[in-house]
Amino acid sequence: MNQPAASFAPALDAAAMPTPAANDDLAVLDDPIEQQASTRWETDSAGRRVAETSLLLEGMHCAACAGIIESALIQVAGVERAEVSAAGQRAQVRWCPEHTRLSTVIQAVRAAGYDALPDAAAPARALRQRERRTALWRLFVASFCAMQIMMFATPSYVAGAGELAPDLRQLLNWGSWLLSMPVLLFSAGPFFQGAWRAVRQRRMGMDVPVALGIAVSFVASSGATFDPGGVFGHEVYFDSLAMFVSFLLGARYLETLARHRAAESLEQALAAMPETAQRLSETGAAETISVHRLRPGDRVQVALGASFPADGRLESGCTQVDESLLTGESLPVPRGEGDEVVGGSVNLGAPVLVRVERVGADTRHGAIVSLMRQALTQRPALARQADAWAGPFLWAVLVSAAVAAVAWSWIEPSRAIGVAVAVLIVTCPCALSLAVPSSLVAAAGALARRGVMLQRLDALEALARIDRLFIDKTGTLTEDQPTWVGTQLVDSSNAPLGDVAPPTQVAAAIALARWSSHPLAQALAAAPPPAAASPGWAQVHELAGQGLQARDASGRAWRLGSRQWVCGDRAGAGEGASPLPAVWFGAAGAELCLRFDFDERLRADAAGAVQALQQEGVKLTLLSGDSQARAERLAARLGLTDARGDSTPQAKLAALAAAQAAGERAGMVGDGVNDAPVLAQADVSFAMGRGAMVTRVHADAVIVSNRLADLVAARRLARRMLQITRQNLGWAAAYNLACVPLALAGYLPPWAAGLGMACSSLLVVMNSLRLSGNREPSRN
Repeated sequence: MNQPAASFAPALDAAAMPTPAANDDLAVLDDPIEQQASTRWETDSAGRRVAETSLLLEGMHCAACAGIIESALIQVAGVERAEVSAAGQRAQVRWCPEHTRLSTVIQAVRAAGYDALPDAAAPARALRQRERRTALWRLFVASFCAMQIMMFATPSYVAGAGELAPDLRQLLNWGSWLLSMPVLLFSAGPFFQGAWRAVRQRRMGMDVPVALGIAVSFVASSGATFDPGGVFGHEVYFDSLAMFVSFLLGARYLETLARHRAAESLEQALAAMPETAQRLSETGAAETISVHRLRPGDRVQVALGASFPADGRLESGCTQVDESLLTGESLPVPRGEGDEVVGGSVNLGAPVLVRVERVGADTRHGAIVSLMRQALTQRPALARQADAWAGPFLWAVLVSAAVAAVAWSWIEPSRAIGVAVAVLIVTCPCALSLAVPSSLVAAAGALARRGVMLQRLDALEALARIDRLFIDKTGTLTEDQPTWVGTQLVDSSNAPLGDVAPPTQVAAAIALARWSSHPLAQALAAAPPPAAASPGWAQVHELAGQGLQARDASGRAWRLGSRQWVCGDRAGAGEGASPLPAVWFGAAGAELCLRFDFDERLRADAAGAVQALQQEGVKLTLLSGDSQARAERLAARLGLTDARGDSTPQAKLAALAAAQAAGERAGMVGDGVNDAPVLAQADVSFAMGRGAMVTRVHADAVIVSNRLADLVAARRLARRMLQITRQNLGWAAAYNLACVPLALAGYLPPWAAGLGMACSSLLVVMNSLRLSGNREPSRN
């Protein structure tokens, strides 16, 4: 897999580039610095620099629009791949800067009849606000005119034979025709635009039958108004037309609000990163710069209450950090000198000085935003299946309407137009199109708020149906750092002489451990030292694979590390007597030394998560590269019966393949580099948020919160998502099966068909929004 290169764009050769866009508002998008907010740069297998840009789209109203925009993008020279999501209203475009520009890509979208902007917070907010305002105005005009038209139509419905004079009826029809013009020309504009785009691209979109029904209703009603004795008869449908448009616009407006809620969760993550930073020069002078200008190695000041502009380590000061937006951790976490801080988290304690390590898309914040964008852009398998059925269904709708019109022209010609329009309206599969993507987007947004970022929306379906889950041990079930559990005084053969250790030597060992970065030394150094004073160490040096050596104030040499290093040639017998990992400490040549025993520290929620998964019928297997004895020991603490130690990456992969060959749907949770092949092969995979980068790349989802309880919650939410998706599909099918015969038989007027279609779409969206709630997903 290609590794991401630097996050800034290469210098552009103007001679090799196409002519820049003439539009001034697009020219700025070709600035590499400006592109950093929405574009990731990579090097492909041929050594070329390629860009992947996330775009926010406007003007999409159905799944067919995604295909139209994809076709327009693919036709641009230099665009290698384009993925468009109708549910998320986003596009992910992979393009080569040697052959095209970002401004050219956006021009192609606009030429197709839509609009696009780089997916950054400020333009995205303005775009959503404009879309909401326009949609609300269209709904207001349609609803207001529908009420007035109903007032004009009421006398025709309630008057008895001969009670309403023909000239008065004609006057009321003229008034209805006049009021229907704003509905037709303004409110119904999106339906006609969508239908025209679909026809021009030779695709069947859901706006086609809607626009056809509106047009037929208006033409027939206009004919009846101008010539009551003509071919169109005397019946008018202006009231049905206006009510249908208002009902459908109301449903689409609520759908728009639901989509904007999902988009705002991404915007919230984007807004966490500050726009500027206070960088210190070599002389110590502070300058305010754009965060896009930061580079690894820079030193920045972070004021109290400000957000950290990049990932780095504290060089000076101690503080508390709010990481709730990134990890879901509700309580502030303490950070001291040398501790890592995450870009986008908030400094709550005191002003600090930070050394930048990662910037832009390489930060943890950037990775989270990228995961959210990728998840919102994808069209999952369930959605693709629904789209595949929607196209043929629309052709069946048109054929059914035509057959109904022909049949009723023989049965009762005056009702033929009304029946055909009702069939067109009632069979429009808007609810079918919304059934899957609405539930997937709602579930993805709910998981994002818990700290679980999906890279592949299909993972939700696989997660809900897994039979077996393989879990890595170190870093997944246990914390990254072991815990010091005890100290024993031992002789050179490792025979214990008692649990009482001299406090002065313990304090000396802890002080010496601070000079090493070894995990066991770090665990010992993190322990609170005893009250006894520790010596000041001199001439400290570390031998890789052995340990530390230093001299005290008297010049005597002391060692901390492996038993062979500390005890020398006397460490023959009794090696391996301790079942726990340990380090030894003693003076060079001494007969006695201290043995510090360590144990793995379970994550706080590991036992509860394991128990919950087992209660839900998931078979759990512990995979570890540690010894079989240590793997079984940890498994016993968690109540696991299947533990496999001494597992190489090949052995882990073989275990997963064997389970899949046996017909089990297998998942994997890991964090290390050695877990990457298994994560890629699993039916569904999760990586811990602090795991290796290659592991997070291969995983279907990243548990940014590092809480295993969120994995349990994700599975429950995935099962609930499938249940709601089935409810949506069932309702869409039942609605059509019940209403189509009524429309064909002439029992369903066009206005009632419009109300039914709008309500069915609204019901599907509202049902999916139940997944966005904060309550714990049910176990059902």
